[in-house]
Formats: sequence, structure tokens, C-alpha cells
Amino acid sequence: MSEEWRKWKHITKLDPDKKITPAVIDAIIATKTDAIMISGTLGITKEKVMKVLKLLKDYDIPKVLEPATPQGMVYEGYDWLFLPSVFNTNNPLWVNGMHKIWVKHDKDKINWDIVVPEAYIIMNPKCSAAKVTKAQELCKEDAVATAVAAERFFKFPIVYIEYSGTYGDPEIVKAVKENLKSAHLIYGGGIRTQEQAAEMSQYATIVVGNTIYDEGLGTFVNTMRGTLIKELKTINQRLRELKEIKDKRIKERKEKRTLNKIEKKVVKKKFRIRFKRKSKGTIKS
Repeated sequence: MSEEWRKWKHITKLDPDKKITPAVIDAIIATKTDAIMISGTLGITKEKVMKVLKLLKDYDIPKVLEPATPQGMVYEGYDWLFLPSVFNTNNPLWVNGMHKIWVKHDKDKINWDIVVPEAYIIMNPKCSAAKVTKAQELCKEDAVATAVAAERFFKFPIVYIEYSGTYGDPEIVKAVKENLKSAHLIYGGGIRTQEQAAEMSQYATIVVGNTIYDEGLGTFVNTMRGTLIKELKTINQRLRELKEIKDKRIKERKEKRTLNKIEKKVVKKKFRIRFKRKSKGTIKS
């Protein structure tokens, strides 16, 4: 199965524990967000998850279920199952404990082809996810080391930097991105403006969710604009690079033609000199 999620730039997260209307869902889909993620930490039940999936069933958009615990696990209505393991906690329950419980009870229901492990690094100590999992605070160097270990030692295909509810440190996200080789980086947390979306989109696929419930669709649309601005900047940068390559090649060709002309002139001059000398020698004899 293709890893289409590597191409996503903007993911919309819907919390099953929060109310949302069909009209808002329709408006979100109309923005052309790349995917919908159903995810939350508190108050998540199968019934609430199914209710959100039911609202999404008629939309042709990739749908991701990201359950915090087996209590929110269902087996229909979505395309991908992203399973987080918290990499900055000392509590094994959130590293692989929940996963073993899930497999033990549901192993015959699991479609492993759509399961994608996520290395979760929770960077906001005040958020619900950090409190529940007892995630430890990390400096930039430790965050990078954690991400690299998740990628290269544990072979996780996704590293997820989660600031949940607050806007994170772009320098940390940038540092993590620069040190990853194959894992896809996702960032979530506090994106509410066009500028924030454009900034974090430089380094990661961004996840936007709380702003829909807290500020409304206007701010959500701005996050889409920020992503598009980032893509436009990337395209413009690439066009500038291509123009520089083209100009360089044109210059090289011109220089080569000039050099060829000079060489031809030199050859002609040498020929005339030799011919002139030979002619003089013939006359003398």
C-alpha cells in the first residue's frame, strides 16, 4: 500500500469528544485539507469515534484514526490507523503496553496493511496528553536524540512532535527535521495563524484542530493559506534555482562559443604564418 501520508502538508484533527456539525465538516473538506485525523485524549469512546466517522463517510478524503487507547478503537470507516508510542515517558504503558492489550484482544480484527507506528514526542508538559502519559520535558538536543533513536534504531516511519494546545519552538522542529533521514515528520500544536502555519510547514506536515473549536473556521482557513504560501515559496525558490541553472548553462555555452572562436582565430593565424613562411622558403629556392 502506498504511503500517501508522506505527501500530506495539512491534516485536520477532529476530536470525538468535541461537538461539530455537518456544516462545519463540509466547510473543512472544501478547504482541500489533505486528510482528516480522528484523535483525542480525554473522553474518547467507540461511540463518539463512530459518530465522527459517520459524518465523514460520504467524503472522498483520506481518513486517519489515531486512538489514544483501545477504548477508542473501531475497525471501519477510515483508511489509515496511526498508532502512537510516547517516546519521552518512563511509563511502559504508553510505549508498548496499550499496544499489547490491543493486540491481545483484537488481533483477528487488525488490518496490518494500514497500521502506521508513530513515535510521539510530547513537548508541552501542561497538555492533557503529557499529564496522562507523564511525558518528560525535553530540551532541543534531547528532542533530536529521541527522534533519531525512534527513526534509526526503532525504525518508526513517523515522528510526531506534539505541543498540543500551544505553539511550539520552530527551532526544535527544524533541528529534528534536519536530523531525520527517512522518517516523516508531523507537527501538531497551537497553529492558529497563517504565519504559524507557513513557519511550521517548512519542516513538517502540520496538524490543525483546536482552532476549529476555539476560534472557528476563519482562523482554520488561515492555516490552510499559510500552508499554501509555504508551498508557493517552495515553488518560487525551485523556479529561481532552475533559472540560475539555466542562466549558468547559457553563460557556459556562450563562453564555450567565444573560446571556440578564439581557438579558430589562433589556428587560422598559425596557418597563415606557416603558409607565409613556407611561401618565402619556396621563393628563395
